[in-house]
Amino acid sequence: MSRLPYVDSGPYAPPAPARELTAVSADGARLHVEIHGPDAGPAVVLAHGWTCSTAFWAAQIRDLAVDHRVIVYDQRGHGRSPASPACSSDALADDLEAVLEATLAPGEQAVIAGHSMGGMTVMAASGRAAFRAHAAAVLLCSTGSSQLVAASTVVPLRPGPVRTWLTRRILGSRAPLGPVTPLARRILKYGTMGPGSAPDMIEACARIVHGCPRTVRHAWSQVLDMLDLDHGVRELDVPTAVIVGTADRLTPPAQARALAAALPHCTGITELPGIGHMTPVEAPGPVTRTIRELVHAHIQVVTEESA
Repeated sequence: MSRLPYVDSGPYAPPAPARELTAVSADGARLHVEIHGPDAGPAVVLAHGWTCSTAFWAAQIRDLAVDHRVIVYDQRGHGRSPASPACSSDALADDLEAVLEATLAPGEQAVIAGHSMGGMTVMAASGRAAFRAHAAAVLLCSTGSSQLVAASTVVPLRPGPVRTWLTRRILGSRAPLGPVTPLARRILKYGTMGPGSAPDMIEACARIVHGCPRTVRHAWSQVLDMLDLDHGVRELDVPTAVIVGTADRLTPPAQARALAAALPHCTGITELPGIGHMTPVEAPGPVTRTIRELVHAHIQVVTEESA
């Protein structure tokens, strides 16, 4: 299936980057990277989730790029980054390290925000040298560290082996998603978004998710099924905010609360009423505001007057 175009108008249309580059990961995987906003602005790095792409962060990019240098990249196999046979949490960490090294000056720090698998990327990289050198603060958005399939409430049954088996079959399906139809939108909304999600939000997310190749979707579903990054949470010792939607079926609020309890330096947990898993799209204001607050609190901006 060819990749579908993203929405081309409105707040969820991907903005044109100021620059593009390719970061090369430890195993040679090539990662598409975009830089938005002024070079002198404080740095923000955004890592998207499973089946998504840089386009997922369109609303944050538009707001933050006014006065921040916003760095976004496509996870391997997603968006414009070629697929790789290596799919693992270590590969996610390698890729984030490569992006940080390719875009930030030695010693330069950034606020790093990860949504879903992007948050898991941050947890996987928490003990890495490049991450520790460049991370001033972190936002973990709609994510979890382990037991992802068992905790999911996509299948409306009581927790237990039957629900876990069915969830694994659904999320790990090799079936093509096909075109974005009214039925496809309803299914996507049920599984990933809150009941009050606006049509433009649903359309933007559907275009992005349906554009992910099914082989990539399946390969990463297997990684997420077996994921255990509890140790990475304990090593994430920079100031870290947590955001979750109360209607999140993929990484429910219990996952976020467990993260907040385990983090060495949690700055707070925000539970957004009625919001589903796609928080940066469904609730762009609170997500962007939290990133700005982390920048203000934890990155020292050097101006010409103070230099």
